[in-house]
Amino acid sequence: METRVNILQTQPEAYKAMMGLEKYIAATSLTPTHKELIKIRASQINGCAFCINMHTRDARKMGETEQRIYLLNAWRETTLYTEEEQAILAMTEEVTLIQNHLSKVTYDNARKLFDEKYIAEIIMMITTINAWNRIAIATEMPID
Repeated sequence: METRVNILQTQPEAYKAMMGLEKYIAATSLTPTHKELIKIRASQINGCAFCINMHTRDARKMGETEQRIYLLNAWRETTLYTEEEQAILAMTEEVTLIQNHLSKVTYDNARKLFDEKYIAEIIMMITTINAWNRIAIATEMPID
């Protein structure tokens, strides 16, 4: 694959805006595990090789197990993920595949587990990684 337009070089202000979202995400109360699970699962759904490669590597560095990474796309079929992680993964799938909407059942379940601030942070994390996925896929960013 040949890399296409380089957003950082051609539209530095757009890239700067995306980095503003990253700065916001870094300051949220989301746990590092929650952040990485969202990033990996959304990237799997979107088929973003660049982001899957980056975020599985990051997850491993922070101590995530190979087994949980490998089984993430089948999280409903395992007992490896906490109730909170399952709620976050359900939200990630529904927000990423937005044509199906974020269901009332999924949202209500999240409300039982998290306060409004944390739910908002989850939604912003999902939105941010989906934007990065779209940039990486559209520009055919190569994995290293």
